[in-house]
Amino acid sequence: MISEGISKLTRVPLREVWKHEAHDFTQWLQLNIDVLNEALDITLINVDRERSAGDFAADLVAEEEGGGTVIIENQLERSNHDHLGKVITYLAAMGAQTAIWLVSDPRPEHVAAIGWLNESSSVSFYMVKVEAVRIAGSPAAPLFTRIVGPSMETKSAGETKHEIAERYGLRKQWWTALLALASKVTKLHSHISPNKDTWISTSSGIRGLNLNYVVNQESFAAELYIDRGKNSEQENKRIFDQLFDHRSEIENSFGGALLWERRDGKQGCRIRYQREEGGYRSPEEKWTELQTPVVEAMVRLERSLRPFLTQLKLGA
Repeated sequence: MISEGISKLTRVPLREVWKHEAHDFTQWLQLNIDVLNEALDITLINVDRERSAGDFAADLVAEEEGGGTVIIENQLERSNHDHLGKVITYLAAMGAQTAIWLVSDPRPEHVAAIGWLNESSSVSFYMVKVEAVRIAGSPAAPLFTRIVGPSMETKSAGETKHEIAERYGLRKQWWTALLALASKVTKLHSHISPNKDTWISTSSGIRGLNLNYVVNQESFAAELYIDRGKNSEQENKRIFDQLFDHRSEIENSFGGALLWERRDGKQGCRIRYQREEGGYRSPEEKWTELQTPVVEAMVRLERSLRPFLTQLKLGA
């Protein structure tokens, strides 16, 4: 029951208000762009209709008040792939910085796509839902609702994802080069494929004792990492201590000092050779120079540890 003095808002089929999308709605929007401006966080001016973009014509092309071209694509129906493709085509053809896609029924997959585009590019994308409403017997009125648009948060998230993707790509390139170099010296990691992680690993022949290469942005290491699995902290420390008892012999065989990290309070332990001169952020032309001493160190590390690994007293 509606209280006295309050009327009910009802929705009106769009085609009752604008019978033809291009002839009626697009022309109306050109003359009433302020209605759209109220739904957005930008102000559009100098609106032109059906500007050519190659073999196509954008419904509307406008300018942002602060500068920059904006294309507007109208669709008084459920969003579809065809119109999404048009939005991107018009953007590229006109060198626009902003795209606005008006639809009557935004599909979830297209909402997600516009969100992804905002994260993944420097262009700003808006999706706006178009409705017509009236109160009691009043004339129909437009109702524009912003469904998705750009924000500082989405741009920041996009930049973070881009940085992560770049980091992953660099690490995979680093490991590809490292494995090619190492294959000329040793078969230790010959069955390993390059990945995007900070390490690549092969078994020493004893479960939970792995020979790892570890790379960061500015450092690179070869190590024996000791971790026998869940709830193995005490056993890992016993194994580490057995090897540490032979520290002098191992380091004499290796030909230099190693980092012995028992890491009390943490599950895993490691024995490491590390160089701080550079990692995967170093210029690619220097990678061979940086990787060579660590590959050689891995060979010496495995050879120095081998006699003592075979003597270890292990749990079940």
